[in-house]
Amino acid sequence: MLRSLLLSASRNEKLQQLASEAAPARALVDRFVAGERTEDAVRATSDLVGSGRLVTIDRLGEDTTDRAQAEATRDAYLVLLHALSAAGLAASAEVSVKLSAVGQALPGDGEKIALEFARDICAKAAEVGTTVTLDMEDHTTTDLTLGALRDLRADFPWVGGVLQAYLRRTEADCRDLAGAGSRIRLCKGAYREPENVAYQDRAEVDKAYVRCAKILIQGDGYPMFATHDPRLVDIVEALAIRNDRAPSSFEYQMLYGVRTDEQLRLAAEGNRMRVYVPYGDEWYGYLVRRLAERPANLTLLARALTSKG
Repeated sequence: MLRSLLLSASRNEKLQQLASEAAPARALVDRFVAGERTEDAVRATSDLVGSGRLVTIDRLGEDTTDRAQAEATRDAYLVLLHALSAAGLAASAEVSVKLSAVGQALPGDGEKIALEFARDICAKAAEVGTTVTLDMEDHTTTDLTLGALRDLRADFPWVGGVLQAYLRRTEADCRDLAGAGSRIRLCKGAYREPENVAYQDRAEVDKAYVRCAKILIQGDGYPMFATHDPRLVDIVEALAIRNDRAPSSFEYQMLYGVRTDEQLRLAAEGNRMRVYVPYGDEWYGYLVRRLAERPANLTLLARALTSKG
């Protein structure tokens, strides 16, 4: 119930405005978001890479309302990739892109625009020597996003995709996308979905994650396991050992500001550990979905929203 309420709040404009105006909310935002500017993202990336971790960077924003906004997002990614290259970080940092942020939901030519702009980002990534992962959003966009992934891989075979374990379809998608060279991030899922589409019980989601992880670890691709759950981390480690997976053939992923000590431990033990780093001023929806995944942080948000400071 709490998770459902938080996911509903992630799209509440009045709550978003309230949070934006509450000065103490900045401390909470700073914990999970690298900053609002390109240089903030680059600085956070440099710190993470210096500690032995890899990075994927997401420019926050979705529900793009016009082509100019989508184009601005595309351009921001091009600037970011150039900055990463100039800082000597491109080999250790890729970018994550939401197709909705580059126009997928625009009426008429939205899908075409999003694919065009994503292709521009991929071309720039190839130029500077890094990669791109297409983020996954709610279930209504799954087929469109996987279709775009197939199209982009025709020219950029290293483009990564994301599958969400709580969707009932995901095991089949894992089997389809576990082939050689396929980069797939497996996460639990952070959107509010109907029961006929997604598992609702936390234990069922965990079981689905393990089933999907088995498929990916037994495949010939490069799986990326996004989880903060220590039980799932242990299970992935055991699966990797059982299937003779070299540490270089898969990676763990965690969010910026979450379980930092565990990130450092995994990296220090020789694992590939990548941190998902969001930046930008459209932080509200992202932040509330993170709270839905970890409700213990709700008290921090409540304190920020109710403070008069």
